Amino acid sequence: MAQVDYFERRLDDKRRLTIPSELREEFITGVVLTRGFGNYLHLYPKSVWDKEVEAALNASGSILDEKIADMNVKFRRGKTEAELDQKQGRVTIEQHLLDYSRIEKDIVAVRAGQYWRIMAGDSE
Repeated sequence: MAQVDYFERRLDDKRRLTIPSELREEFITGVVLTRGFGNYLHLYPKSVWDKEVEAALNASGSILDEKIADMNVKFRRGKTEAELDQKQGRVTIEQHLLDYSRIEKDIVAVRAGQYWRIMAGDSE
């Protein structure tokens, strides 16, 4: 089976994103949603967040290092964790994250290595 690196979806009325069935195993450990570098979101499998992102955010360095502090604020502000609804493969995106990323209904998701960039669809 080919690897899925891109998908488009429409949020339902409860702000839920349905993950394609081919990708659900990737999120079996849970889902972490957070702000991205720009006006988009990052969607991480919980296992990737715990192993890679937490390690990077807690990298050795001075406790007073402003760059490390800024990166922590950037990724932890608005961070949500959830379990993927195993029956439908859905995850709810909090309204404050939708507001930040300017997502209304249509979503474009693109794999960026070990995580996904979630952004507003072209029709918005």
